[in-house]
Amino acid sequence: MDVPFEEGMLSPSAADMRPEPPNSLDLNGGHPQRIKLTAPNINLSLDQSEGSILSDDNLDSPDEIDINVDELDTPDEADSFEYTGHEDPTANKDSGQESESIPEYTAEEEREDNRLWRTVVIGEQEQRIDMKVIEPYRRVISHGGYYGDGLNAIIVFAACFLPDSSRADYHYVMENLFLYVISTLELMVAEDYMIVYLNGATPRRKMPGLGWMKKCYQMIDRRLRKNLKSFIIVHPSWFIRTILAVTRPFISSKFSSKIKYVNSLSELSGLIPMDCIHIPESIIKLDEELREESEAANIDMKLKEKP
Repeated sequence: MDVPFEEGMLSPSAADMRPEPPNSLDLNGGHPQRIKLTAPNINLSLDQSEGSILSDDNLDSPDEIDINVDELDTPDEADSFEYTGHEDPTANKDSGQESESIPEYTAEEEREDNRLWRTVVIGEQEQRIDMKVIEPYRRVISHGGYYGDGLNAIIVFAACFLPDSSRADYHYVMENLFLYVISTLELMVAEDYMIVYLNGATPRRKMPGLGWMKKCYQMIDRRLRKNLKSFIIVHPSWFIRTILAVTRPFISSKFSSKIKYVNSLSELSGLIPMDCIHIPESIIKLDEELREESEAANIDMKLKEKP
């Protein structure tokens, strides 16, 4: 390392052409006014033995080191953030084994997610329906074709497909099923329509509560209330009759006038076309049993009338 007495740096050409300096100081006042210092032997070991960079001699005299910070060649601030794009593939491989990358959201997963959840707007509010939890109960509402002239829809509601109230998540299922029924009804209805409520073959534990039915009526859009022409209840039970009698003061007289009770499928067929209406097997079996009981009761009555 050359330490010049004069200010300025030696040019590269002058530094290359200078002769090999002696190992001792020239005390006779020679022409070159600079000192040649021989670098001492430095021990690069990490112990604190003599001559090591961690020795007491080197650590105890920090003030003797004179470094001109302004002359250090440091990279610019922008250069410190440069990324050359050259990486060691083995390093990437090793890091990939240690931490798992975030899996890509595939199109198939997106379609599956859309199938499991449906977003609808009811009453000017956006709602999300858990389609997975209501999958076994989607048959509760279906389209039964049309009647009369135009697009007068027949909406069939089969209570036998409702969930059992003994489910631990019964209220959650009914909440999502309610949103599904209302949103489906809005899609099915274009003009006037009627609802055929299949009440038969439905045990008490599957019957919807009064609060649920009241909420359905309140959440129905005004257009749907106005366009509803008839509400037909097939195989009415004493429970459904009691519910309608209790709720009659809370509903409009117009809606009450639209309610009709039908005791058999044959009676229903005399009111509306049955070609596109799906009747569950349990209701068909119940209707046959009720018809046989009715026929047997008529025969007994005729026998009693004979003298």
